[in-house]
Amino acid sequence: MKYARIILANLGRKKVRTILTVGSFFVAFFLFGVLATLNFTFGMGTEVASAERLAVINKVSLIQPLPEAYKDQIAALPGVTLVTHANWFGGVYQDPKNFIAQFAVEPESWHAMYKEFKVPPEQWKAFLEDRQGAVVGAATAKRFGWKLGDRVPITGTIFPGRWEFNIRAIYTGTRPSDDETQFWFQYKGLDERRQYGKGTIGWYVVRVSDPDKAVDVVKAIDDRFANSSYETRTFTESAFAANFAKQMGNIKFLLILIGSVVFATLLLVTGSTMAIAVRERTAELGILKAIGYSDRSVLALVVAESLIYAVVGGGLGLLAAKIITLGGDPTGFLGIVYFPKESMAWGIVLLLTVGVVAAAVPAWGAMRLRVVDALRRV
Repeated sequence: MKYARIILANLGRKKVRTILTVGSFFVAFFLFGVLATLNFTFGMGTEVASAERLAVINKVSLIQPLPEAYKDQIAALPGVTLVTHANWFGGVYQDPKNFIAQFAVEPESWHAMYKEFKVPPEQWKAFLEDRQGAVVGAATAKRFGWKLGDRVPITGTIFPGRWEFNIRAIYTGTRPSDDETQFWFQYKGLDERRQYGKGTIGWYVVRVSDPDKAVDVVKAIDDRFANSSYETRTFTESAFAANFAKQMGNIKFLLILIGSVVFATLLLVTGSTMAIAVRERTAELGILKAIGYSDRSVLALVVAESLIYAVVGGGLGLLAAKIITLGGDPTGFLGIVYFPKESMAWGIVLLLTVGVVAAAVPAWGAMRLRVVDALRRV
């Protein structure tokens, strides 16, 4: 208790300085939380990718199609247990700013492929029975206020025209990191109505029986269609997601660079603050030693003061970042917005580390301070 009273008295000595130092930690760790969320979001596919799934695209590029007829040929290859496919639709709901990830899918195999997405059986049955039916993620349904039975108009961009869909099912993820922003509808409905590209799909998703032999299956698929009019390029799902993320630039490097600069600055600011605080209290530290406080006790007092700055400011910053990310991305562009628990844990470790490191030099100086030298300043 006696140590706590001394520490609180020191913190209250310069209230403006205390508030500004705590605020520096708050801003730094709030930024850490936002950067960690963005890093997870842009690398989301690699984080949640299944080791059992492969992605097959046109060798030229992702935007080039593949024949739907490839499905049976891929399914017949050794090591393949399930094949499904999807098309990117790219439509607009009411306003171009209302981004939604829309896919024309083969319902039965798509549902079997992505078991992490849960749909009530009666809703899925209603979707299968309606060629104009659609399944939407819970986040997207909440965002637009959609309910089961609503009729939703979508303006096609890649596939021109006005398309209307009936909301027949709402899916949820089984993990906090699962994307609940997607919009699925039946591939047959797209193929029947579109004016070009009939009988083609955007990409295949393949499940393998043994993840350890995924490389063999990748080679078998690409060899099967080598020298054809539609050659393929096959990836593991994590590699496919990473390759897709790279199209947006080296986001991870930028995030690390920004974070490093911020924390280097925070260390300098906090270290300077603690050095000034110790210098101002040199005589008081000498008196504490004179009345029986040990060198280690004085060191602990300085480190504890720095840790309070870190824990209060940094903790509030992390909490604020978590609260803000709970609201998700209002534009829908980023899909899932999630501050991972692992990043939160690393943030706590980091704030404690910064608190200790920033106080290390001033605390060491205070510990080595001789009573005679300190009292000369009285």
